[in-house]
Amino acid sequence: MLKSCSYCGKIHDSKYICSAKPKKNRAITEADKFRWTSIWQRKREEIKKRDLYLCQICIRELYNTVTKYNTEELSVHHNIPINEEYNKRLDNNNLLTVCDYHHKMCDRGEIPRDEVQRIIDEQENNR
Repeated sequence: MLKSCSYCGKIHDSKYICSAKPKKNRAITEADKFRWTSIWQRKREEIKKRDLYLCQICIRELYNTVTKYNTEELSVHHNIPINEEYNKRLDNNNLLTVCDYHHKMCDRGEIPRDEVQRIIDEQENNR
């Protein structure tokens, strides 16, 4: 049976594996394994609770904030990445609740680490 390929747009047999299909050869890292643990899930929830389930960048109206009280698509960001300092993976002084938009900015370095650390320090001092 022939069908349209979603990768290249050509018509192939349905059993044909198109060469344009993206490869998924990424190795599973220690950081990936850690993110699946119950320890991380509990810590992530603890940090979100500390930060009142709000993006801490948005609440401060920094870096192109659209919604000040953003509770959508939240995650917990490691200021110093797990692959750089594995020992700090569960350290409250390294974790901050952010929305998906600001998380990507942090990961790309568009929000400086020292700025993120200042916000983390504020949050830890408010406990």
